[in-house]
Amino acid sequence: MKVSVVIPCYRSRATLPDLVRRLHESLPAVVEAFEVILVVDGSPDDTYAVARRLERQHTETMRTVLLRRNYGQHNALLAGIMRARHEVIITMDDDLQHRPEEVGALVDALADPLVDLAYGVPIEEEHGITRSFASRIVKTGLAASGVPNAKDVSALRAFRTDLRDGFAHVADPFASLDVLLSWTTNAVRRVTVRMDNRASGRSNYSLRGLIRHAMNMVTGYGTAPLKLVTWMGLATSVLGFALLVSVLARFWMGAVEVAGFTTLASMLAILSGALMLSIGILGEYIGRLHFRSMQKPTFLVKEDSHPDSVWQAGTGVVPPGRSTLTPDEVAAALEEYYRSQT
Repeated sequence: MKVSVVIPCYRSRATLPDLVRRLHESLPAVVEAFEVILVVDGSPDDTYAVARRLERQHTETMRTVLLRRNYGQHNALLAGIMRARHEVIITMDDDLQHRPEEVGALVDALADPLVDLAYGVPIEEEHGITRSFASRIVKTGLAASGVPNAKDVSALRAFRTDLRDGFAHVADPFASLDVLLSWTTNAVRRVTVRMDNRASGRSNYSLRGLIRHAMNMVTGYGTAPLKLVTWMGLATSVLGFALLVSVLARFWMGAVEVAGFTTLASMLAILSGALMLSIGILGEYIGRLHFRSMQKPTFLVKEDSHPDSVWQAGTGVVPPGRSTLTPDEVAAALEEYYRSQT
């Protein structure tokens, strides 16, 4: 089997050397051939310079891609996935929580012709209580978006490259790879793997960011909130009808009092809350339509070091609007800027 390993990189200058070394030590034992694609997602440090140095050490097996700004983890993954050359794609994080030595377990799962997608699920949670809670929120959002195996979703994935044909047309700034993969196959397998604690720094996903990501998935790919509004409207209608029956019964029994303010205020509060929540949910959907109508790019590549890129260093061919700087010159400039700031 030949595999392409896609790794989105952000503030990972300290972990990339060890990650790349371990990949090159473990992969030859489990696959016939491989490539490692490092997608630097507009990192504000010299991560791209580190990635370029590593690529020069492994010119036959590595490729670096620099995005023009920070588009987000899933958008960066799509940039790498669209450039993968081999029959199977592996995605993993850049913080060494995903062990390169565990890739073989995912490859073994795809040796079964009935499996298209395998998720590496940790034996034990590698995150703290807060982060684990946020991850469960994201998985709940995936389930609401129609992903049948949401509880097993992980950033450590292996899938057949031809699945990307099912979402190659997607141009969405709120892309979710797991939702896109759920469009293409139900042949999913859960693979139990060991994971490590984060080697350095802290996660770039805050609790707020993960909740926002979950909301993007729910409102971007599912209709659960709209169904919630429908059920909420039905519930308030039933409640309103019950209150109406109660008022009429009191009227017929001659027990109507002027002090009906409590009932009126309660009714107004319930209906006002339901109305505002409904408007908010509908506003989220309208906002998604607005952003998609602007046709914002899913990602935009600044530099791509691979020889089959549109522009090749040394050929003298520069497409209109393309910088004449080489990837190494861009890396050197970023490294110098980072040094000046620190």
